[in-house]
Amino acid sequence: MIGQVWRRLQLLVAQGVGRLVGAEFVQVGVLDGETVPKARRVEPYGLSYRPKPGCQVYLVFPGGDRAEGIALVIGDKRYQMDLAEGEVALHDDEGNFVKMGRGGVVTIKASGHVNLETPSVRHNGIEIGTPHTHGGVLRGGASTYGVHG
Repeated sequence: MIGQVWRRLQLLVAQGVGRLVGAEFVQVGVLDGETVPKARRVEPYGLSYRPKPGCQVYLVFPGGDRAEGIALVIGDKRYQMDLAEGEVALHDDEGNFVKMGRGGVVTIKASGHVNLETPSVRHNGIEIGTPHTHGGVLRGGASTYGVHG
């Protein structure tokens, strides 16, 4: 009886390595030698990512049907950042990141450009690119358009 329950539970979950990763599905080599050819990828709302082959995949199979896998978690320790307790980061495999660190420090590292697509940027009361200054800068409400330093 316990053996039957254990075998049924083993059909519900699996872990393995992602081989082919697409936008909607991932092919997974499960640790016991099985291949799951097309597990549906699930992403948290507001976060999109495309893992690389070799990633760790944690699967569930509703009803124990191994043909209908769902990849709930896809991780990759090869690119994991070293963070202090409580810190959070969004990062990629090239070393680019946005990190919310201890003490309220936000760090952005980009190997290329940081593109801001917004009509204005405000920093400590200084606003850049507002429509009413035609691309100038406001300091404390006064235009400094064309002023240097």
